[in-house]
Amino acid sequence: MLHSTRMAAFAATLLATTAVASADPIKIGFVATLSGPPAALGVHMRDGFQLAVKELGGKLGGQETEVIVVDDELKPDVAVTKVKALIERDKVDVVAGVVFSNVMMAIAKPVFEAETPLISGNAGPSPLAGKGCSPYFYSASYQNDQNHETMGAYAQSKGYKKVVLMTPNYQAGKDSMAGFKRAFKGEVLDEIFVPLGQLDFSAELTKIAAAGPDAVFTFMPGGMGVNLVKQWNQAGLAGKVPFLSAFTVDETTLPATKDAAVGLLSGAEWAPNLDTPENKAFVAAYEKEYGVVPSLYAAQGYDAAKLIDGALKATGGKTSDKAAFRKALLSAPFKSVRGGFSFSPNGFPRQDFYVVQAVKRADGKYATEIVSKVFDKAGDAYGAECPLK
Repeated sequence: MLHSTRMAAFAATLLATTAVASADPIKIGFVATLSGPPAALGVHMRDGFQLAVKELGGKLGGQETEVIVVDDELKPDVAVTKVKALIERDKVDVVAGVVFSNVMMAIAKPVFEAETPLISGNAGPSPLAGKGCSPYFYSASYQNDQNHETMGAYAQSKGYKKVVLMTPNYQAGKDSMAGFKRAFKGEVLDEIFVPLGQLDFSAELTKIAAAGPDAVFTFMPGGMGVNLVKQWNQAGLAGKVPFLSAFTVDETTLPATKDAAVGLLSGAEWAPNLDTPENKAFVAAYEKEYGVVPSLYAAQGYDAAKLIDGALKATGGKTSDKAAFRKALLSAPFKSVRGGFSFSPNGFPRQDFYVVQAVKRADGKYATEIVSKVFDKAGDAYGAECPLK
């Protein structure tokens, strides 16, 4: 009788073990721009996300996790096709990543219609923050306007009276100008929009020099930023006109611009020297794993993975109860590398924002470092328009 009881117990244990082993893994569809001049942005974001998954033993929320990475090629139509495949063919539980706002705006509709959580590792377009907010959207980064608003406040504090603004002509560029102008009360001499991906700025720099502004503010990500900084110096504007930016001078562009960018100021919600225990551990681990200094894209990707992990822990590793999983995500159940981090009802974070400066470190690597805090636990300007409560 005792032998039979033991055999039954063993069989039950074996069945339970087999059930766990055969359980489907959590599937994350990770979308990033991994080709062309802006590829470094997507690479950093992907690597930050995968570093977090590796540190968690290949599991999120204690569940085996499969991360399916796709390159959106910075083409909205390509992104939509690939995201639909992630949802319909691969049956992903979560879509994450996305560097550029034109891609985010393209994929948002099919993702939301599938009632699949969309965790942004970068793009934070304003239409998704206000009246078009969704209970399926969560930003592990910022709302687009905010880093630019930081530099608008900085320009205002410096007493600049006349500025020229220059950005790519797409959603994030428009949000960039809106953010800067929200905080800057002086005169905007010109708003220059260039095609996304433009690499020659000679005509625009001639126009800027002729305008004679007190400062220039620009948003030029990836290879656009590399070329702009180099051409700014070649045009003889360095040291004559203050160069203010966001997403132009960072750890994805500094390896190419090097000394040409040292001293330039940017708005950001993070820098490698941000003094939190989580950030110190992240930066050290990222540099050891990949041999380069992480950028804010990497930090945001890392936090996106930790957010998903925390939410899954809160739901017992399940995404089937969508309301419970959404509630868990909105509670921001993780320790961000940025320190204080919480969500507004529209799924965008409340966090600190800083002016950062490009420096050459003692080890010869280039990075950004915090100069001063501008906004404390700041939410975005569109949240009041979101019907979600």
